[in-house]
Formats: sequence, structure tokens, C-alpha cells
Amino acid sequence: MHPTATPQVLLPSPFVAKDKLGPFRMRRLLVVLIYFALAVAPGELGPLTRSLMVDAYVQVASFVAATLMLFYGAERIFKFDIGDALRNAKGFQVPLASLLGATPGCGGAVVVVAAYSSGNVGFGAVVAALTATMGDAAFLLIATRPDAAMVVLPLSLTVGVLTGWIIDALKIGGAVSESSAQCELAPLIGRTRAKDYLYLAIAIPGLVIGISQLAQVDLEAVYGNFMHWVGLTGILVGLLVWSTSNLQAMTNAKDSPFTRMAEETSFITVWVIGAYLAFDYIVAYAGLDLKAMFNSVGVLLPMVGILIGFIPGCGPQVLVSTFYINGLIPFSALVGNAISNDGDALFPAIALNPKVAMMATLYSAFPAILLAYLFHFFAPGFMN
Repeated sequence: MHPTATPQVLLPSPFVAKDKLGPFRMRRLLVVLIYFALAVAPGELGPLTRSLMVDAYVQVASFVAATLMLFYGAERIFKFDIGDALRNAKGFQVPLASLLGATPGCGGAVVVVAAYSSGNVGFGAVVAALTATMGDAAFLLIATRPDAAMVVLPLSLTVGVLTGWIIDALKIGGAVSESSAQCELAPLIGRTRAKDYLYLAIAIPGLVIGISQLAQVDLEAVYGNFMHWVGLTGILVGLLVWSTSNLQAMTNAKDSPFTRMAEETSFITVWVIGAYLAFDYIVAYAGLDLKAMFNSVGVLLPMVGILIGFIPGCGPQVLVSTFYINGLIPFSALVGNAISNDGDALFPAIALNPKVAMMATLYSAFPAILLAYLFHFFAPGFMN
């Protein structure tokens, strides 16, 4: 994002101090071992965990990989830098960030988070992108309810722009990240590795399976065990990439699109797996019945959708869209969830700057509440 920067001089100490790399990787290895233990656990826990890992890969990781390849590949082919473009956009920075966020999937919003961590965009742009994004739930809505998607996505884009402009006008959150060097000065990997190509090779069939699922194809009938092998292999390779990496979250802009895609998707996927497991373990073992909860809260239904939007990751948000598609919740709850949810982009934001991530999420709640209850009270039957 700043090609003239000198990483050798300015690299943060966690990336250059060899005594810190050991504990850094050991913590990641511990996470990998915990995931492995859960995946091979006896009884119902092991099969449930493996199923959730497959879902995490085909529903989220493959789409994140595709969108990141799209953005980073376009940068390389057309020889431009998205971070620089956003920084030089001036008055158009917030609309461009919101447009990136509104792109189906989480890749665009992840790029804006990276640009903020590099000092290329202001806090208003981050809020705009996270407000506009619907994450991977957008793919599901486009595939099954394109009429609703034609309303929700432009609405989220517009709300993102307005919210970002208000944030910047009120000078909330400061102009740039206090830890901008962490992303911009990430260590240069330099070469495209075999594991980067391997990750891409698995992501391609993973994306095909993910698209098939959005099209409501019977995956077991069409793909059978191949789907499970693709998902679990993709998770395994991603954990390998992540556990052997020296990066905190984001990559160096000079690295190849393949390397950047593999590294950043792997990082996000580790968080996604955790979110999937935590959410579904609660549903499976704590007896949480979301359908009954939605049907019983009445006027609080839009607020429930908004609160679920605060959960990091795309899994819960895909679930909300599924409830809407099946006629279990009204359009107002879908709108509230679409505006309040930050998708997988919240994961790198939490890693790089937890305070900013929390602030951005909270600020997106205000337009989510306003729009959700406008639809709830004044257009209760709209798009239902």
C-alpha cells in the first residue's frame, strides 16, 4: 500500500524478534490441537465438529478466498493499489469503502479493514464498509430471493455511505489507526509457496460446492463424500498455513495474490471455525431453539435480528437469511441483521484493533435499529 516503505527498519518487533516467534506459533499450534481433538472426539461431538468444519469451509472460506483473489488479482493485473486508491479518493473514500463492503462476501470489507490498519482510510470508511456488508448471507439472498436482495443490498450501501459520512463529520474515531504499521509493514514473504497454490486448488472445488449449496442443490446426492474431503482438506491446509505463519492478520501488499489470499483466508477461517463451533455447540447442547425464539418475541423480533448481527462471522447471519427465506421472520428483522452484521471482516478488525472493531459494530447498530423498526411499524408486510 506504500511501496516505498522500508520494512527492514520499521517492522513491529513481534515480527523480527526471533524469541517471540516461538510462543507466537506455539499459541497457534495449541489452537490447531484443540480443533483436531474436537474433530476426532468420540460420540456425537466428533461428527458434529467435522460437519461444522466442512460448512465453515464451503459456506465461508471458499467465498472469502474467491473475493480476496478477485481484489488482489485485480490489483496485480491492472497495477494499482486499493489502499492507495482509497487514500487518494478524498471525498469519495466513504462511498468507495461502502461499495467494497456491499460486495457479496466479506473480501471487500476485509480490504477496507486492512486499509484502515495501514493508515489509508479514516474510521468513517471502516464503519461504512462494515455497515454496508451483508457478508456471505448476500450470496444466499441473491440466489433464493433476488427481489429482496435488490432492496437490501442497495439499502445497506446507502446506509453505509450516510453513516460513514456522519462519523467523519463528527470526527469520531480519529483519522487513522494508531497501529497502522501492523498491517502496512507486515513481513514480506516474497515468493509464492506450494501451500499457496494448494490452498487455491482446494478453494476452487470448495467454491463450486458452496455455490451449489446456495442454489439449494442436494449436496450429499451430487457430491457425496467428495464434499467432506474437500472441506476437511481445505480446513487442514488452512490451519497449516495459519499455524506456520509469522503474520498477525494481514499480508504485505508486495506479496503475490495467491499468498495474500491463502494467508488472510486462513486467518479468517480459524476465527470462523471458532464461531461456528461455539454457536452450534450452544444450539446442540444448551437446547437453544432459535425458531421458537423468533416466533415468541413479537415486537422485539427486529432487535433479535440486530443482536444476532453482532455475532462475528457469517454463519449466524446466513441462518437469519434462511429464516427469512422460509417465512419465519419478517423483512424488518432481515434488514436489521443485514445492517448490523459485519461478516468475517470483523475478525481481522478484532485482531488488529479490538477497540475500533467494537466501536464500528456499535455505531452500525443505530441505523440498523432505525431502519428495522421503520419497516416493522410502517411496512410490516413488505417483501414478506
